This record gives sequence, C-alpha cells and structure tokens, in this order.
Amino acid sequence: MIKVSMSLNRIYVLGHANSAPRGLDIVCAAVSALTLTLIQGLKSIALMELQENVEPGNVCIEWQTLNDTGKALIDTWFLGICRIAEEYQGIHFINGD
Repeated sequence: MIKVSMSLNRIYVLGHANSAPRGLDIVCAAVSALTLTLIQGLKSIALMELQENVEPGNVCIEWQTLNDTGKALIDTWFLGICRIAEEYQGIHFINGD
C-alpha cells in the first residue's frame, strides 16, 4: 500500500501499491511519475528550495516557504493522486504532522 502524508511544509509518499509484479505496477508508476514531476516543477517552475529524499518506496519533500506557483503545483499533484486513488486500490492517505 502507498501511504501519502501531507503537512504545511512536507509531503511523504511511502510504500508500494503491490497491484502487480515489480516493474509492471501501473499504480506505483503513476504515483512515482506524478511525484517526481512535482519535485522538478517545484524546483524549476516555482523556483523553490527543497530538501528531498527519493528512494524506491520512500519519497520525502520538504520546503520552508511555499509560493503561489508551488501551491498550484502541489494542488495539481494532489488532484492527480486523488484521481489515481479513486480508480485503483493501493493508496491510503494519512494525517500529516
């Protein structure tokens, strides 16, 4: 199961969907693509400074200041994650700190 946790200055994406064998799991691929694109967008488009940790099954994104562009990108990412969660099992939202 993929666990998604958000707070005012942090996003965690942890785990795997386990909906198919490794390398064939479209849920994991979709969440990974959205999340990695979010990181690049926050850095390149929103020009935000991030602390990031990206490992298989474990992504943490942290920031000190969130600008309007960054908020729009995060909101768009969240809509995408919610849409995937509606269509496929394997994503669980947990309270951020």
